[in-house]
Amino acid sequence: MNIHTQIAASVLTAPIMILCFSGIFLTGCAAIQSDSNEAKARVVEPAPDTAFIEHPELQHQPTDVPFQKVWIKPDFDKSRYQELLIAPVNTQYMFEMDWLHKASSASWFNDVKKDIEELAVYFHGQVVKAFKEDPKHRFKVIESIDQRQQQALRLELALIEINPSTPVLHAAGWLQLGGGTAAGAINKRRAAFEARLRDLQTDEVVATFADRDMQDVGPLDLTRLTWYGPAKGIMDRWAKQFVQVANRNPDEVVTDPTAFTLHPF
Repeated sequence: MNIHTQIAASVLTAPIMILCFSGIFLTGCAAIQSDSNEAKARVVEPAPDTAFIEHPELQHQPTDVPFQKVWIKPDFDKSRYQELLIAPVNTQYMFEMDWLHKASSASWFNDVKKDIEELAVYFHGQVVKAFKEDPKHRFKVIESIDQRQQQALRLELALIEINPSTPVLHAAGWLQLGGGTAAGAINKRRAAFEARLRDLQTDEVVATFADRDMQDVGPLDLTRLTWYGPAKGIMDRWAKQFVQVANRNPDEVVTDPTAFTLHPF
């Protein structure tokens, strides 16, 4: 039985558990809501650094963009650039995740490996789409260096973490007595990336940034029948945020959406 079949089978018992404990759950529910980067910092701690960013110690935690770690070259001026090349998403650090090395079988590992490759393609596609559909047309998206006609940047992304998430664990966490939001957080619905922004003319890295984010959690959310749970939703949000940051004015603050909210139904 492969990983996807196992997850689908486990979901069959979850609705019964929810019905049995819904009264208990609803009496103790509460919501954590915020649209600030500070609130996110209290809920989601940054992911450990990888070797993708050469000098992570130079990064700081900003308050004006929705990413947890940022470094910008002091003399970098984004207004000088009109084109953007988005490189294929790096996944090598995903295979260093501790939980992945505890896979119960080679078949299980191969299923996850294939999913990771597909997620990288999805992430890349969403970022390309977000910039191409940007109503402000901040950057012209190019597909190769040969297409460059103006000053250009290359966005280099690495997926570094996706916590395994199954609907059954998610439901069980929410339905524990007194569980509430803390119990839901046990089933860590998180993903993380690191990024480099490179001057395509000089090959110099002019900025780095990284983020770990959590998808909204809901007690009756049993629709994500995959080990990677809401990772695609997190990637969709990152893609939109990249465009927002690219378009922001010097004194403008781009905030993260609600860290996580409670939707009983």
